[in-house]
Amino acid sequence: RDWLADLSNFFVRPIAIFRNYDRAHLRPDLLAGLTVAVVMLPQAIAYALIAELPPQVGLYAAIVAAIIGVLWGSSAHLHTGPTNAASLLVLSSLIPIAAPGSPAYIAAAGLLAVMVGVFRLVMGLARLGMLVNFVSDSVVIGFTAGAGILISVNQLRHLLRLDTPSSPEFYDTLLQTARSASETHLPTIGIGLLTILIIVLTGWKRPRWPGTLIAMVVASAAVALLQLQADGVRVLGELPRSLPPLARLPLFDLRLIRQLSAGALAVSAIGLVEAMSIARSIAAQSGEHVDSNQEFVGQGLANIAAGFLSGYTCSGSFTRSAVNYTAGGKTPLAVVFSGVWVLIAMLLFAPLAAFLPRTALAGVLVVTAYKMIDRKEMRRIWRTSRGDTAIMLATLLATLLLPLEFAVLTGVMVSFARYIAKTSHPSVQSMLPDEKFEHFVHQPERPVCPQLGVLTIEGSLYFGATQHVEEEIRRNLEAHPAQRFLLLRMHRVNHCDISGLHMLETVVKLYRQHGGDVFMVGVRESVWEKMRLSEFNAFLEMDHYLTQERAIEHIFYQVLDPGVCIYRCPVRAWRECQTLPKCEEDSTPPVGTVVPYTAVSHVAPKALWQQLMAPNGDRPLVVDVREPAEYDRGHIPQARLAPMPRILRRQETLPEERPIVLVCRSGRRSSQVAFALQQAGYRHVANLDGGMLAWEEARLPAVID
Repeated sequence: RDWLADLSNFFVRPIAIFRNYDRAHLRPDLLAGLTVAVVMLPQAIAYALIAELPPQVGLYAAIVAAIIGVLWGSSAHLHTGPTNAASLLVLSSLIPIAAPGSPAYIAAAGLLAVMVGVFRLVMGLARLGMLVNFVSDSVVIGFTAGAGILISVNQLRHLLRLDTPSSPEFYDTLLQTARSASETHLPTIGIGLLTILIIVLTGWKRPRWPGTLIAMVVASAAVALLQLQADGVRVLGELPRSLPPLARLPLFDLRLIRQLSAGALAVSAIGLVEAMSIARSIAAQSGEHVDSNQEFVGQGLANIAAGFLSGYTCSGSFTRSAVNYTAGGKTPLAVVFSGVWVLIAMLLFAPLAAFLPRTALAGVLVVTAYKMIDRKEMRRIWRTSRGDTAIMLATLLATLLLPLEFAVLTGVMVSFARYIAKTSHPSVQSMLPDEKFEHFVHQPERPVCPQLGVLTIEGSLYFGATQHVEEEIRRNLEAHPAQRFLLLRMHRVNHCDISGLHMLETVVKLYRQHGGDVFMVGVRESVWEKMRLSEFNAFLEMDHYLTQERAIEHIFYQVLDPGVCIYRCPVRAWRECQTLPKCEEDSTPPVGTVVPYTAVSHVAPKALWQQLMAPNGDRPLVVDVREPAEYDRGHIPQARLAPMPRILRRQETLPEERPIVLVCRSGRRSSQVAFALQQAGYRHVANLDGGMLAWEEARLPAVID
């Protein structure tokens, strides 16, 4: 029930629009609608001719799609109707199926619109609005530029009045136009160039004037007054004066549906990306929230309605949407009124189209196509990103060389390929603390700790990325074979699937085979949940998941070999490292593995102090195994200095029967010495738990020499 109620919310948006309408917005909405209609009227006729459809089909689509799209969409300013890119895709999809302008061609155009609408509607209801995010802006820029070139080339035959067949193929059209160039009709090209000149000059001198409409009116007046139709200038002919009629579509022609399916998918994809880009662009200025799923529903219903009411495929128009916003449209009814205004104009002035020259519409489309090539944005992409440049150029070339539906899919596939390539290579970088030991930074030029490697993984550990991450970890181990321990910083791993967990298990086994282990810090909740459900946290025990603040301290004092740190390592990688003179190679003490805490006895600082204060016969012998420089900076009263190397090399004699407590800075070295003495037969050996750090923290006295 909740699911059905959720779906029903998509279809009740018009009720909320009308119920909450403020009458104070009626006047600005009417004026904005009229302003948009002035732009939409010539565009609807011109764009229909791109698709080789009768002009009334474009007008019907403009009226129906504008009204339905905004009432069921999410954006109050997005204007839906015929667009240049969608029209070119329609032409490409229909050319192999039927002759342009034939009843079968027009019926197929209506069916294509319905199919596009169904695809978009299903995507909206299934809440797949996020899919448009996977079609990069570079695809849209490249396709739009290619479409602009195709439209310009395709309209040359009308601009010059050449009898060449319509074709969406770039080189074929260009070749046929070149071969027929000698047949150019001078009056026709004169009217076309006049139209282009008026549009360009109006946009330059009077940008707020409806330059396209003015140019079409002037061209029509010139044809009527000079009787150019008799001289061979072709005109549109009178338009029907009627409401959009119900179309008879071949809804059950499965063969035709299969033929149109690829084109329908391509038109759906590029149209949705266009619509959402426009809606979000205007929403960024208006502050309006745009729901991509609701917009998909609106776009879907708009196309279904346009298909059934003798229109054709539609999408969002940036030009008309921007005009609607800048003209002061307050609510979705401004777009509704634009559709109503176009319907009124069609009913009143349809006979005047009898004088509208076809070359004037070609001039309009040439100017529009020129504007479709966003040279500024293309230069920006070229300077900014090689990957985006490759996607843009691939889509542009595919638009010119391949069938258009495959051109769009090529751009989408290249985008996906780049996305997969990027996500399958997460960043795996070695890290060291900065000079103040406050933050981890990537410093490949600095010497690393010989025992512990720290790697930061940035990206998802999914099946496509695991091999790369494992290879990077293995490469780090090969570069630093002495690093038996690894700390993985997992703060930026947002997702981990079963393949990622298997990879982590392989890494843990690899380090354990080298006598070391793996620790993790910053594991996110979602990743931790996967580890828990898969029982990975039983494979890598709980004490291996550390906090950011104590990770290095824990590993340094509890895991790393102190003999290496004190006597062999010349690098101060961590705050905890001591700057002590290192032993010569031939005098380096034998260093064993890390001693488990339970392998030796421990005594707490206060307990040792009480023993030292006891009668002489019960006092233990305190042996400080640090170096003389450390000993002089502070030691336990009456402690005997016997550096670790001397004891391990049997150069220092200690009483076997007397209780001995061994001391160092943190308890690491002394635990190793205690373990070595136990192995040599000493039975009364203990380690000061926490070393001198714990002794000083307990505020017990220390002697400074």
